[in-house]
Amino acid sequence: MSNDALILVGNSKGGTLTTLRISDEQLAWVGGVTVGKGCSTFAVDHARHLLYVATSEPSPAIVTMRIDPAHGRHEEISRRGVSDPLAYLDVSPKGHMLLAASYHGGWGASYQVVDGVVVEESARLDHRNMHAALFDPTGHNAYFVSLGDDLIAQFATTADGGLTELSEPHVRATPGTGPRHLVFSPDAEHAYLLTEFTGEAIHFERGESGRLTRREEVPAFDVTRGLRTSSFGVDPMAGHLVWGADLALAAGGRWLLCTERTESTVGAVAVGADGRLSGPVVITDTETQPRGLTVSPDGEYVVVVGERSGQASLYRIYDDGNLVLQSQLETGEGPNWVRFL
Repeated sequence: MSNDALILVGNSKGGTLTTLRISDEQLAWVGGVTVGKGCSTFAVDHARHLLYVATSEPSPAIVTMRIDPAHGRHEEISRRGVSDPLAYLDVSPKGHMLLAASYHGGWGASYQVVDGVVVEESARLDHRNMHAALFDPTGHNAYFVSLGDDLIAQFATTADGGLTELSEPHVRATPGTGPRHLVFSPDAEHAYLLTEFTGEAIHFERGESGRLTRREEVPAFDVTRGLRTSSFGVDPMAGHLVWGADLALAAGGRWLLCTERTESTVGAVAVGADGRLSGPVVITDTETQPRGLTVSPDGEYVVVVGERSGQASLYRIYDDGNLVLQSQLETGEGPNWVRFL
């Protein structure tokens, strides 16, 4: 990884974006910018040096910013209002289309993007507690994860930014598991889902049409710590319940990393050459209430941010799945989203 690798952190409670730099395996502050509270998700268009940030204050919006790598003072170039705060954003590989998911609004949508400006809404779907919306690595398909309805809605994308249902419109999860976030293997042949209430990592194979087929699931948290299955509307901390959050593939796709917030851990699940998941899970204690994590482009470094700690931790991942801490740094109030720029 380049010694000048940049990391962006969204501090939801503080309403700020913080840019960090990795230098000699240490995190260093570059700069920050205020965008509005609720900046709890963003999508990076690396090719066009653009950033799409969701905010909830002063009113729900998608903010487009031009990335300033030298100083971290990213410049706002447009702002599009939306009806409800957003939980997830993703931009297409070509940069012409944006996906959004609203947890509280219970909807997902696709938008056309022209020169970085988010224009008209092209398609919309309604499902309870929509928690993720993302493209596969090719941009040919779009997937929306509904925590409340325990499903993944799957579509083909169209040239004008629209969505067409696949022959199997939905992939169902076990009722009450709370599907949350989804990630794809680099070759787009596999997908992995993390559930919030049961902390399971679920493996899907992805067919030529984009349809997902469920293959197996494994616990992605420390099963020795007495955590019990959670459910909608309860306090997981008060009941010492499973509270899954985010996931990412690391080390060339050999490890699937999953955060669990009640015990503040990252669980590393081994991924075979055939994409299948196997145990045991390698557990690393990390930042308090680890809402988000990301992996460096070379797959060797992991950054985890803690909602309650206000910090980011930089790790190197080793062949055995262990994460070894290299550096920690304060980022702002309530960090919960992090990506490499």
